[in-house]
Amino acid sequence: MGPIAAEKELPVYLRPAFLCLLVLALTALKLWSAANAHFVEDEAYYRLWGLSPALGYYDHPPMIGWWIWIGQSLFGDTIFAARFLVVLSSALGSLFLWRTAFILFGRHVAGWAVLFLNASILIGVGGILATPDAPSVFFWGLSLWALAELHTSQKPGWWLVVGLCAGLGLSAKYSVLFLGAGIVLWLVLEPTARKWFASWQLWAGGLIAIICILPVLYWNHLHEWVSFYKQFGRAGRGDWTTKYIFEFIGAVLGLANPLIAVPAILGAGLLVRRWRSGDGAAALLILSVIPFLTYLLFHSLHARVQANWPAPLFPSFALMAAVFVASASRTFWHYLALAGVCLGVAIAIVVQVHAVLPLTGTFARKDPTFQLRGWPELQSELAEFAEAEKASFIATTGYGLNGQLAFLFKDRLPVIQLNERIRYVMQEPVDPQIFSGPGLYVSEERRNNSGRLKDAFQTVERVGVIERTVKGVFLENLVVYRLEDPTASPLEALEIGRSN
Repeated sequence: MGPIAAEKELPVYLRPAFLCLLVLALTALKLWSAANAHFVEDEAYYRLWGLSPALGYYDHPPMIGWWIWIGQSLFGDTIFAARFLVVLSSALGSLFLWRTAFILFGRHVAGWAVLFLNASILIGVGGILATPDAPSVFFWGLSLWALAELHTSQKPGWWLVVGLCAGLGLSAKYSVLFLGAGIVLWLVLEPTARKWFASWQLWAGGLIAIICILPVLYWNHLHEWVSFYKQFGRAGRGDWTTKYIFEFIGAVLGLANPLIAVPAILGAGLLVRRWRSGDGAAALLILSVIPFLTYLLFHSLHARVQANWPAPLFPSFALMAAVFVASASRTFWHYLALAGVCLGVAIAIVVQVHAVLPLTGTFARKDPTFQLRGWPELQSELAEFAEAEKASFIATTGYGLNGQLAFLFKDRLPVIQLNERIRYVMQEPVDPQIFSGPGLYVSEERRNNSGRLKDAFQTVERVGVIERTVKGVFLENLVVYRLEDPTASPLEALEIGRSN
Protein backbone atom coordinates (compact mmCIF):
# COMPACT_ATOMS: atom_id res chain seq x y z
CA MET A 1 0.00 0.00 0.00
CA GLY A 2 1.45 3.39 -1.01
CA PRO A 3 1.73 6.42 1.28
CA ILE A 4 -1.16 8.22 -0.47
CA ALA A 5 -3.52 5.31 0.07
CA ALA A 6 -2.41 5.01 3.69
CA GLU A 7 -3.03 8.74 4.15
CA LYS A 8 -6.59 8.41 2.82
CA GLU A 9 -7.33 5.75 5.44
CA LEU A 10 -6.70 8.29 8.18
CA PRO A 11 -9.65 10.30 9.49
CA VAL A 12 -9.38 13.95 8.54
CA TYR A 13 -8.62 15.00 12.11
CA LEU A 14 -5.55 12.70 12.22
CA ARG A 15 -4.00 13.80 8.93
CA PRO A 16 -0.83 15.90 9.11
CA ALA A 17 -2.40 18.80 7.20
CA PHE A 18 -5.22 19.12 9.75
CA LEU A 19 -2.84 18.74 12.66
CA CYS A 20 -0.58 21.47 11.26
CA LEU A 21 -3.52 23.84 10.86
CA LEU A 22 -4.72 23.12 14.40
CA VAL A 23 -1.28 23.66 15.94
CA LEU A 24 -0.74 26.83 13.90
CA ALA A 25 -4.13 28.19 14.96
CA LEU A 26 -3.46 27.44 18.63
CA THR A 27 0.02 28.94 18.30
CA ALA A 28 -1.43 32.14 16.81
CA LEU A 29 -3.85 32.33 19.75
CA LYS A 30 -1.00 31.78 22.23
CA LEU A 31 1.11 34.48 20.58
CA TRP A 32 -1.78 36.92 20.92
CA SER A 33 -2.33 35.95 24.54
CA ALA A 34 1.41 36.03 25.23
CA ALA A 35 1.60 39.60 23.94
CA ASN A 36 -1.44 40.92 25.79
CA ALA A 37 -1.81 39.02 29.09
CA HIS A 38 0.21 40.36 32.02
CA PHE A 39 2.98 38.39 33.74
CA VAL A 40 2.30 35.93 36.51
CA GLU A 41 4.62 36.40 39.50
CA ASP A 42 7.24 33.80 38.56
CA GLU A 43 7.48 35.08 34.99
CA ALA A 44 8.07 38.63 36.19
CA TYR A 45 10.91 37.29 38.34
CA TYR A 46 12.42 35.25 35.48
CA ARG A 47 12.29 38.37 33.29
CA LEU A 48 15.11 39.70 35.50
CA TRP A 49 17.14 36.63 34.58
CA GLY A 50 16.81 37.54 30.91
CA LEU A 51 18.07 41.05 31.61
CA SER A 52 21.13 39.59 33.37
CA PRO A 53 21.97 36.25 31.70
CA ALA A 54 24.23 34.06 33.84
CA LEU A 55 25.50 30.49 34.09
CA GLY A 56 23.10 29.71 36.92
CA TYR A 57 20.58 31.09 39.36
CA TYR A 58 19.41 30.45 42.91
CA ASP A 59 16.17 28.71 41.94
CA HIS A 60 16.94 26.74 38.77
CA PRO A 61 19.44 26.16 35.96
CA PRO A 62 19.62 29.05 33.50
CA MET A 63 17.85 27.88 30.33
CA ILE A 64 14.64 29.90 30.78
CA GLY A 65 16.78 32.98 31.48
CA TRP A 66 18.62 32.41 28.21
CA TRP A 67 15.36 31.92 26.32
CA ILE A 68 13.99 35.17 27.72
CA TRP A 69 17.27 36.95 26.88
CA ILE A 70 16.95 35.80 23.25
CA GLY A 71 13.38 37.08 23.12
CA GLN A 72 14.40 40.38 24.69
CA SER A 73 17.22 40.72 22.15
CA LEU A 74 14.67 40.36 19.37
CA PHE A 75 11.66 42.24 20.74
CA GLY A 76 12.91 44.40 23.60
CA ASP A 77 12.01 44.24 27.27
CA THR A 78 8.38 43.22 26.78
CA ILE A 79 6.07 40.52 28.05
CA PHE A 80 5.84 39.07 24.54
CA ALA A 81 9.64 38.86 24.34
CA ALA A 82 9.80 36.81 27.54
CA ARG A 83 7.24 34.34 26.21
CA PHE A 84 8.18 34.15 22.54
CA LEU A 85 10.42 31.07 22.61
CA VAL A 86 8.05 29.35 25.03
CA VAL A 87 5.19 29.55 22.54
CA LEU A 88 7.49 28.53 19.69
CA SER A 89 8.74 25.52 21.65
CA SER A 90 5.16 24.39 22.23
CA ALA A 91 4.54 24.29 18.48
CA LEU A 92 7.85 22.57 17.71
CA GLY A 93 7.20 20.11 20.52
CA SER A 94 4.07 18.94 18.71
CA LEU A 95 6.10 18.34 15.55
CA PHE A 96 8.70 16.24 17.35
CA LEU A 97 6.01 14.33 19.24
CA TRP A 98 4.35 13.45 15.92
CA ARG A 99 7.67 12.16 14.58
CA THR A 100 8.34 10.17 17.76
CA ALA A 101 4.94 8.52 17.72
CA PHE A 102 5.05 7.91 13.97
CA ILE A 103 8.33 5.99 13.94
CA LEU A 104 7.48 4.02 17.09
CA PHE A 105 3.79 3.24 16.59
CA GLY A 106 2.51 4.54 13.25
CA ARG A 107 0.40 7.36 11.78
CA HIS A 108 -2.78 6.81 13.80
CA VAL A 109 -0.92 7.01 17.10
CA ALA A 110 1.03 10.04 15.89
CA GLY A 111 -2.14 11.94 15.05
CA TRP A 112 -3.85 11.15 18.32
CA ALA A 113 -0.71 12.02 20.30
CA VAL A 114 -0.56 15.54 18.85
CA LEU A 115 -4.26 16.07 19.49
CA PHE A 116 -3.99 14.83 23.07
CA LEU A 117 -0.92 16.93 23.88
CA ASN A 118 -2.55 20.14 22.65
CA ALA A 119 -5.81 19.24 24.42
CA SER A 120 -4.14 18.69 27.79
CA ILE A 121 -5.03 21.50 30.17
CA LEU A 122 -1.48 22.06 31.37
CA ILE A 123 0.01 22.43 27.88
CA GLY A 124 -2.99 24.04 26.21
CA VAL A 125 -3.56 26.65 28.91
CA GLY A 126 -0.10 27.01 30.41
CA GLY A 127 1.77 26.89 27.11
CA ILE A 128 2.53 30.62 27.16
CA LEU A 129 4.12 30.92 30.59
CA ALA A 130 7.85 31.73 30.66
CA THR A 131 8.92 29.35 33.42
CA PRO A 132 11.60 26.60 33.54
CA ASP A 133 8.91 24.02 32.82
CA ALA A 134 8.70 25.09 29.16
CA PRO A 135 12.30 24.26 28.17
CA SER A 136 12.32 21.15 30.39
CA VAL A 137 9.21 19.80 28.59
CA PHE A 138 10.70 20.71 25.20
CA PHE A 139 14.11 19.08 25.72
CA TRP A 140 12.63 16.02 27.46
CA GLY A 141 10.44 15.58 24.36
CA LEU A 142 13.45 16.03 22.07
CA SER A 143 15.38 13.43 24.05
CA LEU A 144 12.51 10.97 23.67
CA TRP A 145 12.44 11.69 19.91
CA ALA A 146 16.18 11.01 19.60
CA LEU A 147 15.77 7.76 21.55
CA ALA A 148 12.96 6.75 19.19
CA GLU A 149 15.19 7.44 16.18
CA LEU A 150 17.92 5.36 17.83
CA HIS A 151 15.56 2.48 18.54
CA THR A 152 14.05 2.33 15.05
CA SER A 153 17.20 3.03 13.01
CA GLN A 154 19.67 1.16 15.27
CA LYS A 155 22.25 3.79 14.33
CA PRO A 156 24.45 4.49 17.36
CA GLY A 157 25.14 8.08 16.29
CA TRP A 158 21.75 9.03 17.71
CA TRP A 159 23.25 8.65 21.20
CA LEU A 160 25.11 11.90 20.57
CA VAL A 161 21.80 13.65 19.90
CA VAL A 162 20.25 12.06 22.99
CA GLY A 163 23.12 13.37 25.10
CA LEU A 164 22.83 16.87 23.68
CA CYS A 165 19.06 17.08 24.20
CA ALA A 166 19.22 15.62 27.70
CA GLY A 167 22.07 17.94 28.63
CA LEU A 168 20.15 20.97 27.43
CA GLY A 169 17.18 19.69 29.42
CA LEU A 170 19.33 19.54 32.55
CA SER A 171 20.23 23.17 31.89
CA ALA A 172 16.50 23.89 32.15
CA LYS A 173 15.49 21.93 35.23
CA TYR A 174 17.17 19.35 37.43
CA SER A 175 14.18 17.02 37.17
CA VAL A 176 15.48 15.95 33.74
CA LEU A 177 17.96 13.82 35.74
CA PHE A 178 15.08 11.38 36.09
CA LEU A 179 15.02 10.96 32.30
CA GLY A 180 18.65 9.86 32.53
CA ALA A 181 17.61 7.33 35.16
CA GLY A 182 14.85 6.14 32.82
CA ILE A 183 17.34 5.67 29.98
CA VAL A 184 19.59 3.59 32.24
CA LEU A 185 16.57 1.54 33.31
CA TRP A 186 15.73 0.89 29.65
CA LEU A 187 19.32 -0.15 28.89
CA VAL A 188 19.35 -2.58 31.81
CA LEU A 189 15.86 -4.08 31.59
CA GLU A 190 15.26 -4.18 27.84
CA PRO A 191 17.26 -7.08 26.33
CA THR A 192 17.47 -5.54 22.85
CA ALA A 193 18.96 -2.32 24.31
CA ARG A 194 21.77 -3.85 26.37
CA LYS A 195 24.07 -4.04 23.36
CA TRP A 196 24.44 -0.25 23.48
CA PHE A 197 26.66 -0.53 26.54
CA ALA A 198 29.39 -1.68 24.15
CA SER A 199 28.91 1.37 21.90
CA TRP A 200 31.32 4.28 22.35
CA GLN A 201 28.58 6.63 21.13
CA LEU A 202 26.52 5.89 24.26
CA TRP A 203 29.36 7.03 26.50
CA ALA A 204 30.14 9.99 24.25
CA GLY A 205 26.48 11.04 24.51
CA GLY A 206 26.76 10.91 28.28
CA LEU A 207 29.89 13.05 28.09
CA ILE A 208 28.04 15.61 25.93
CA ALA A 209 25.26 15.79 28.54
CA ILE A 210 27.87 16.41 31.26
CA ILE A 211 29.55 19.13 29.16
CA CYS A 212 26.17 20.85 28.74
CA ILE A 213 25.65 21.00 32.49
CA LEU A 214 29.23 22.05 33.36
CA PRO A 215 28.41 25.79 33.36
CA VAL A 216 25.66 25.17 35.92
CA LEU A 217 28.03 23.09 38.05
CA TYR A 218 30.65 25.84 37.84
CA TRP A 219 28.16 28.52 38.90
CA ASN A 220 27.02 26.40 41.84
CA HIS A 221 30.64 25.81 42.83
CA LEU A 222 31.12 29.58 43.00
CA HIS A 223 27.93 30.03 45.05
CA GLU A 224 28.21 27.23 47.63
CA TRP A 225 25.99 24.86 45.60
CA VAL A 226 23.00 26.94 46.56
CA SER A 227 20.58 25.86 43.82
CA PHE A 228 21.38 22.19 44.47
CA TYR A 229 20.64 22.64 48.16
CA LYS A 230 17.41 24.44 47.35
CA GLN A 231 16.07 21.88 44.86
CA PHE A 232 17.44 18.59 46.15
CA GLY A 233 16.93 19.56 49.78
CA ARG A 234 13.18 19.18 49.39
CA ALA A 235 13.36 15.51 48.33
CA GLY A 236 11.73 13.27 50.92
CA ARG A 237 11.43 16.08 53.45
CA GLY A 238 8.71 15.71 56.08
CA ASP A 239 6.92 12.84 57.79
CA TRP A 240 5.00 10.15 55.98
CA THR A 241 1.44 11.19 55.19
CA THR A 242 -1.35 10.39 52.74
CA LYS A 243 -2.54 14.00 52.85
CA TYR A 244 -1.08 14.98 49.49
CA ILE A 245 -1.02 11.86 47.34
CA PHE A 246 -4.67 12.04 46.29
CA GLU A 247 -4.26 15.76 45.62
CA PHE A 248 -1.30 14.93 43.36
CA ILE A 249 -3.15 12.19 41.48
CA GLY A 250 -6.19 14.43 41.06
CA ALA A 251 -4.06 17.30 39.77
CA VAL A 252 -2.34 15.10 37.17
CA LEU A 253 -5.65 13.65 35.98
CA GLY A 254 -7.21 17.10 35.79
CA LEU A 255 -4.32 18.87 34.09
CA ALA A 256 -3.89 16.04 31.61
CA ASN A 257 -7.62 16.44 30.79
CA PRO A 258 -9.82 13.81 32.52
CA LEU A 259 -11.19 12.47 29.22
CA ILE A 260 -7.63 11.87 28.03
CA ALA A 261 -6.22 10.70 31.37
CA VAL A 262 -8.35 7.53 31.36
CA PRO A 263 -7.07 6.33 27.96
CA ALA A 264 -3.54 7.24 29.10
CA ILE A 265 -3.84 4.93 32.12
CA LEU A 266 -5.25 2.15 29.96
CA GLY A 267 -2.55 2.81 27.38
CA ALA A 268 0.14 2.42 30.03
CA GLY A 269 -1.28 -0.99 30.92
CA LEU A 270 -1.37 -1.98 27.23
CA LEU A 271 2.24 -0.88 26.74
CA VAL A 272 3.38 -2.90 29.76
CA ARG A 273 1.80 -6.00 28.22
CA ARG A 274 3.47 -5.25 24.89
CA TRP A 275 6.81 -4.79 26.62
CA ARG A 276 6.47 -8.21 28.25
CA SER A 277 5.81 -9.60 24.78
CA GLY A 278 9.08 -8.17 23.48
CA ASP A 279 8.03 -4.76 22.13
CA GLY A 280 11.12 -2.54 22.55
CA ALA A 281 9.22 0.65 21.68
CA ALA A 282 6.73 -0.01 24.47
CA ALA A 283 9.62 -0.66 26.87
CA LEU A 284 11.26 2.64 25.92
CA LEU A 285 8.12 4.68 26.59
CA ILE A 286 7.23 2.99 29.89
CA LEU A 287 10.70 2.81 31.40
CA SER A 288 11.59 6.41 30.52
CA VAL A 289 8.77 7.75 32.72
CA ILE A 290 8.97 5.33 35.67
CA PRO A 291 11.78 7.01 37.68
CA PHE A 292 10.27 10.51 37.64
CA LEU A 293 6.73 9.28 38.25
CA THR A 294 7.99 7.13 41.13
CA TYR A 295 9.77 10.10 42.68
CA LEU A 296 6.69 12.31 42.39
CA LEU A 297 4.55 9.66 44.08
CA PHE A 298 7.18 9.28 46.81
CA HIS A 299 7.36 13.03 47.33
CA SER A 300 3.56 13.25 47.57
CA LEU A 301 3.77 10.92 50.58
CA HIS A 302 5.83 13.59 52.38
CA ALA A 303 4.77 16.97 51.02
CA ARG A 304 2.74 18.71 48.34
CA VAL A 305 3.72 18.17 44.71
CA GLN A 306 3.28 21.41 42.80
CA ALA A 307 0.94 21.05 39.82
CA ASN A 308 3.60 22.00 37.28
CA TRP A 309 6.23 19.47 38.38
CA PRO A 310 4.97 16.51 36.26
CA ALA A 311 4.87 18.70 33.10
CA PRO A 312 7.77 16.91 31.31
CA LEU A 313 5.79 13.64 31.46
CA PHE A 314 2.78 15.01 29.58
CA PRO A 315 4.09 14.25 26.05
CA SER A 316 4.60 10.64 27.17
CA PHE A 317 1.12 10.58 28.71
CA ALA A 318 -0.29 11.82 25.38
CA LEU A 319 1.56 9.01 23.61
CA MET A 320 0.17 6.41 26.01
CA ALA A 321 -3.39 7.61 25.48
CA ALA A 322 -2.83 7.63 21.71
CA VAL A 323 -1.55 4.05 21.70
CA PHE A 324 -4.69 2.87 23.48
CA VAL A 325 -7.21 4.82 21.41
CA ALA A 326 -5.55 3.89 18.11
CA SER A 327 -5.67 0.21 19.03
CA ALA A 328 -9.19 0.26 20.51
CA SER A 329 -11.75 -1.64 18.44
CA ARG A 330 -14.78 -0.04 20.11
CA THR A 331 -15.89 3.28 18.65
CA PHE A 332 -16.80 4.42 22.18
CA TRP A 333 -13.15 5.19 22.89
CA HIS A 334 -12.80 7.17 19.67
CA TYR A 335 -15.83 9.29 20.53
CA LEU A 336 -14.56 9.77 24.08
CA ALA A 337 -11.15 10.78 22.76
CA LEU A 338 -12.66 13.27 20.32
CA ALA A 339 -14.81 14.68 23.10
CA GLY A 340 -11.70 15.06 25.24
CA VAL A 341 -9.87 16.86 22.44
CA CYS A 342 -12.78 19.22 21.83
CA LEU A 343 -13.13 19.89 25.56
CA GLY A 344 -9.41 20.58 26.01
CA VAL A 345 -9.14 22.86 22.98
CA ALA A 346 -12.29 24.73 24.02
CA ILE A 347 -10.94 25.26 27.54
CA ALA A 348 -7.60 26.44 26.13
CA ILE A 349 -9.31 28.97 23.86
CA VAL A 350 -11.59 30.29 26.59
CA VAL A 351 -8.79 30.62 29.16
CA GLN A 352 -6.40 32.26 26.68
CA VAL A 353 -9.05 34.82 25.77
CA HIS A 354 -10.05 35.24 29.42
CA ALA A 355 -6.40 35.89 30.33
CA VAL A 356 -6.42 38.95 28.07
CA LEU A 357 -10.07 40.04 28.24
CA PRO A 358 -11.47 38.87 31.60
CA LEU A 359 -14.93 37.46 31.07
CA THR A 360 -15.81 37.76 34.75
CA GLY A 361 -14.20 38.56 38.07
CA THR A 362 -16.63 36.43 40.05
CA PHE A 363 -14.13 33.70 40.92
CA ALA A 364 -11.59 36.21 42.35
CA ARG A 365 -8.55 34.31 43.71
CA LYS A 366 -10.02 30.96 42.65
CA ASP A 367 -9.66 32.07 39.04
CA PRO A 368 -6.52 30.38 37.59
CA THR A 369 -5.64 33.69 35.91
CA PHE A 370 -5.88 35.85 39.07
CA GLN A 371 -2.10 36.42 39.20
CA LEU A 372 -2.37 38.36 35.92
CA ARG A 373 -4.94 40.83 37.16
CA GLY A 374 -4.94 44.42 38.30
CA TRP A 375 -1.27 45.30 37.91
CA PRO A 376 -1.48 48.28 35.48
CA GLU A 377 -4.14 49.90 37.69
CA LEU A 378 -2.03 49.21 40.77
CA GLN A 379 0.97 50.82 39.09
CA SER A 380 -0.76 54.15 38.68
CA GLU A 381 -1.85 54.23 42.33
CA LEU A 382 1.59 53.24 43.60
CA ALA A 383 3.18 55.89 41.36
CA GLU A 384 1.02 58.50 43.12
CA PHE A 385 2.33 57.31 46.50
CA ALA A 386 5.90 57.43 45.20
CA GLU A 387 5.46 60.97 43.93
CA ALA A 388 3.80 62.17 47.12
CA GLU A 389 6.54 60.67 49.33
CA LYS A 390 9.33 61.71 46.92
CA ALA A 391 10.50 58.08 46.96
CA SER A 392 13.85 57.21 45.42
CA PHE A 393 13.31 53.43 45.55
CA ILE A 394 10.68 50.74 46.11
CA ALA A 395 11.47 47.86 48.46
CA THR A 396 9.88 44.41 48.77
CA THR A 397 10.50 41.17 50.64
CA GLY A 398 9.01 38.73 48.09
CA TYR A 399 10.52 37.74 44.74
CA GLY A 400 7.18 37.52 42.92
CA LEU A 401 5.97 40.97 43.91
CA ASN A 402 9.48 42.31 43.37
CA GLY A 403 9.42 41.00 39.80
CA GLN A 404 6.01 42.52 39.10
CA LEU A 405 6.96 45.95 40.43
CA ALA A 406 10.36 45.87 38.75
CA PHE A 407 8.62 45.46 35.40
CA LEU A 408 5.96 48.07 36.11
CA PHE A 409 8.52 50.66 37.24
CA LYS A 410 11.36 49.84 34.85
CA ASP A 411 13.27 52.97 33.83
CA ARG A 412 11.39 54.92 36.54
CA LEU A 413 12.33 53.73 40.02
CA PRO A 414 14.68 50.97 41.23
CA VAL A 415 12.81 48.07 42.87
CA ILE A 416 14.83 46.07 45.42
CA GLN A 417 14.02 42.90 47.31
CA LEU A 418 15.54 43.45 50.75
CA ASN A 419 15.94 39.78 51.61
CA GLU A 420 17.19 36.68 49.72
CA ARG A 421 19.84 38.68 47.91
CA ILE A 422 21.29 35.41 46.53
CA ARG A 423 18.49 35.60 43.96
CA TYR A 424 20.09 38.70 42.42
CA VAL A 425 23.82 37.93 42.36
CA MET A 426 23.71 38.16 38.54
CA GLN A 427 22.85 41.87 38.76
CA GLU A 428 25.10 44.80 39.49
CA PRO A 429 25.46 45.45 43.25
CA VAL A 430 22.94 47.90 44.65
CA ASP A 431 24.36 51.41 45.02
CA PRO A 432 24.32 52.21 48.79
CA GLN A 433 23.46 55.81 47.99
CA ILE A 434 20.02 54.70 46.91
CA PHE A 435 18.99 54.64 50.60
CA SER A 436 20.01 58.24 51.21
CA GLY A 437 16.51 59.37 50.30
CA PRO A 438 13.05 58.13 51.32
CA GLY A 439 11.60 54.98 49.81
CA LEU A 440 8.46 52.86 49.81
CA TYR A 441 8.05 49.35 51.13
CA VAL A 442 5.28 47.38 49.40
CA SER A 443 3.93 44.00 50.44
CA GLU A 444 0.88 41.83 50.06
CA GLU A 445 -1.09 42.28 53.26
CA ARG A 446 -1.05 38.52 53.90
CA ARG A 447 2.78 38.50 53.70
CA ASN A 448 3.52 41.78 55.45
CA ASN A 449 7.06 41.81 56.91
CA SER A 450 7.13 45.49 57.87
CA GLY A 451 7.95 44.68 61.49
CA ARG A 452 11.40 43.45 60.50
CA LEU A 453 12.20 46.74 58.78
CA LYS A 454 12.32 48.67 62.06
CA ASP A 455 15.77 47.19 62.72
CA ALA A 456 17.04 48.82 59.53
CA PHE A 457 15.11 52.08 59.15
CA GLN A 458 14.25 54.69 61.76
CA THR A 459 11.11 55.61 59.83
CA VAL A 460 8.73 52.79 58.92
CA GLU A 461 5.40 54.51 58.52
CA ARG A 462 2.30 53.03 56.94
CA VAL A 463 0.99 55.44 54.32
CA GLY A 464 -1.75 53.54 52.54
CA VAL A 465 -3.36 50.43 51.09
CA ILE A 466 -3.90 49.59 47.42
CA GLU A 467 -6.56 47.13 46.33
CA ARG A 468 -5.81 44.77 43.49
CA THR A 469 -9.06 43.99 41.68
CA VAL A 470 -10.44 42.42 38.52
CA LYS A 471 -13.66 43.83 37.04
CA GLY A 472 -14.39 45.44 40.40
CA VAL A 473 -13.94 42.19 42.36
CA PHE A 474 -11.43 42.33 45.23
CA LEU A 475 -8.33 40.12 44.93
CA GLU A 476 -5.98 41.31 47.67
CA ASN A 477 -4.62 44.35 49.52
CA LEU A 478 -1.11 45.66 49.09
CA VAL A 479 0.16 47.73 52.01
CA VAL A 480 2.54 50.65 51.44
CA TYR A 481 5.04 52.02 53.98
CA ARG A 482 7.38 54.98 53.90
CA LEU A 483 11.02 54.09 54.68
CA GLU A 484 13.65 56.65 55.68
CA ASP A 485 16.87 57.07 57.67
CA PRO A 486 18.50 53.62 57.73
CA THR A 487 19.74 52.69 61.20
CA ALA A 488 22.25 50.17 59.84
CA SER A 489 24.38 50.57 56.76
CA PRO A 490 22.26 50.39 53.58
CA LEU A 491 23.97 47.17 52.51
CA GLU A 492 23.06 45.54 55.82
CA ALA A 493 19.48 46.66 55.29
CA LEU A 494 19.41 44.48 52.21
CA GLU A 495 19.76 41.39 54.38
CA ILE A 496 16.58 42.02 56.39
CA GLY A 497 14.50 38.86 56.67
CA ARG A 498 17.17 36.48 55.36
CA SER A 499 15.78 33.82 57.68
CA ASN A 500 12.44 33.80 55.78
